[in-house]
Amino acid sequence: MNRLTRGLSLYAEGLKTPVLKKKILLTLGILVFFRFLAHIPVPGVNLTLLKSFFTQNQLLSLLDIFSGGTLANFSIAALGLNPYINASIMLQMLGFVIPELKALQKEGEYGRAKLNQYTRILTIPLSAFQALAMYGILHSQKIIGALNPLTIVALVTSMVTGTMLMIFLGELINDYGIGNGISVIIFAGIIARLPVSLFQTLTLSDFSNPENLFNILLFAAIAFGIIISVVMVEEAVLRVPINYARRAQTTYLPIKVNVAGVMPIIFAVSLASIPSLLGQALSRSSNQALANIALNVSRVFSQTSLTHIIFYFILVIAFTYFYASVVFQPKDVADELRKSGGFIPGIRPGIATEKRLEFLLNRVVLIGAVFLGLIAVIPSLLERVTGISTLSIGGTSVLIVVSVILELTRKIENVVQMYHYEKLSY
Repeated sequence: MNRLTRGLSLYAEGLKTPVLKKKILLTLGILVFFRFLAHIPVPGVNLTLLKSFFTQNQLLSLLDIFSGGTLANFSIAALGLNPYINASIMLQMLGFVIPELKALQKEGEYGRAKLNQYTRILTIPLSAFQALAMYGILHSQKIIGALNPLTIVALVTSMVTGTMLMIFLGELINDYGIGNGISVIIFAGIIARLPVSLFQTLTLSDFSNPENLFNILLFAAIAFGIIISVVMVEEAVLRVPINYARRAQTTYLPIKVNVAGVMPIIFAVSLASIPSLLGQALSRSSNQALANIALNVSRVFSQTSLTHIIFYFILVIAFTYFYASVVFQPKDVADELRKSGGFIPGIRPGIATEKRLEFLLNRVVLIGAVFLGLIAVIPSLLERVTGISTLSIGGTSVLIVVSVILELTRKIENVVQMYHYEKLSY
């Protein structure tokens, strides 16, 4: 309760700070424009059939969350940030095998700018490929009719442009707004979908049936438990004691339990959806053997299948370790401690400190990885148990919403403190 009161007072105080007020208003303006883009459909799409198709396909509903709610409308921004996320995954993985990319990751601001440039360039062909794949899936379901080559080129171009525009909006939020642009856009999509999703669940549920009522209450109880656990894990840190030779006090190096944040889930859902989407795209092939294989793949990797759940869980854990190694590098931290005269009590500076940090990081990341994996697969497990399929907003969405709110709270607190420090200096 005290934390809630403190958070509300912090937001109220933030609105009185001129610099922060500008950042918040700019971010809200960008999000309003983003929601406007989400409702400009690509011509030739039967929106009624499209809505029905998404209601029946929970995997596409999950992807719609990560597109910021634009995919279900098949708008010009239907691909959302998925191509950009995939391009980022590819470049970060290539960094382990291409020395030049690895070197850029260590070159500070210049390196990040170069990598962002390469990511944007790689996003263009990936967006075009995904646009063609989406057209193939929707055409196979009779949701969009056969188009001539020129119209297909126009469709692909508009969707690629929509993706690049969303990247631009995300970077505007990063540079001039408040919070992480990608996370804030996905957050806005989830919040926009929440009332509709809840309404569908309540409308389609038969409360006169005790079993259905029990399932709804069970779902609500688990959702409440997820919110509490997400807040606890997001705030949990391992404090590593650090001593300095020239100081008489002990400081602490914080290592977050969820050091990777929500990015592993965003990465994993992009890859976990590929088998099912390819299966659906090829299921109506004129080649009967290929169509049968595609149908089997689509069925085996459906969202509620055990194969998909296990595959998704493993991907989340793998990406958590991968992303944690990018965010927190023990070698760099050990070098910084050595240069500043800091050391872990009982551990020699240098390689011994690096090994100790690796040991601690691996144990902390294991907890965070298993937690993220469970959060990711909870919607599928709940659907298998309760039969509730209309609430595609599950543990992943709760994690994103809570993470973004906590991040925004920290950013606002920092801006407010800086503003007060500047006032005191004058």
